[in-house]
Amino acid sequence: MRFGLFGTGPWAHMAHAPGLAAYDDVEFVGVWGRNEAKAAELAAEYGARPYPTIDGLIEDVEAIAVALPPDIQAPIALKAAQAGRHLLLDKPVAFEPADADRIADAVAERNLASVVFFTRRFMPGLRQFVEEAAGTGGWVEARVDHVGSIYTEGNPYGASAWRRESGGLWDVGPHAVALVVPVLGAVTEVRAMVGPRDMSHVLLRHTSGAISTLTLSVDVPPAAAREEAVFAGEAGVMAVPPQTAEPILAFGSALDELLAAAAGTLRPGMDVRFGAQVTAVLAAAAEAAATGRAVQLGS
Repeated sequence: MRFGLFGTGPWAHMAHAPGLAAYDDVEFVGVWGRNEAKAAELAAEYGARPYPTIDGLIEDVEAIAVALPPDIQAPIALKAAQAGRHLLLDKPVAFEPADADRIADAVAERNLASVVFFTRRFMPGLRQFVEEAAGTGGWVEARVDHVGSIYTEGNPYGASAWRRESGGLWDVGPHAVALVVPVLGAVTEVRAMVGPRDMSHVLLRHTSGAISTLTLSVDVPPAAAREEAVFAGEAGVMAVPPQTAEPILAFGSALDELLAAAAGTLRPGMDVRFGAQVTAVLAAAAEAAATGRAVQLGS
């Protein structure tokens, strides 16, 4: 499958470009970026071609991979889907639920394949845990703490303008939501508060009746950083095993699913429709935190 890559930042360098280049059944055709010099540099590193226009790259490929901020990704993804291209998108799909829904609708209308790259969900250990937890059932609660800092020395994401503006809710929040929803069910009600250092505290009520608690930040003091997740219920307390993210390995698994979906042999669990559901939950949390009111979903 002929792929075009949109984006030239740290994540494109760490996951997308090497992942595309290493995958046997993919032809890495070209790169588009907002900085033409960076696009040329990244393309040259992998024997691909830099493209000066979005439309030009979409026209020359069968699928796109995107490593761009959500507000830049969304219109590119919609344009590519309307042109009949398969989508491998980054999280979150978009900031606005309506934008994410439009992309999902375009994919469905054209029977395209799509995958959203919730990185650690594509690691074998976490994939197995989610399957086992969902099969176990009987959960009454979950707690996810995804708290750290991207502003420590050497962190490649500290200069990211969209992360500085949108904080942990939109950066690490997608990972937390993508972990609890497959186990506890879709979200029906959202409450949220924001504390110091952009610490977002989110309560989600799920269709199963369970409630999950998410604590999210990318700007805490290093001594306060932690990454923990547990589910509790009739089976007891089950902790999510620690996962080391291996971006290229995870990206390869995402490509596996996308190509299988394009061949009609798999329906990915983390497709763009699922990504749109995650966007809706995050937008509801932002609204709940701003207004102090609960936000209902799924009505």
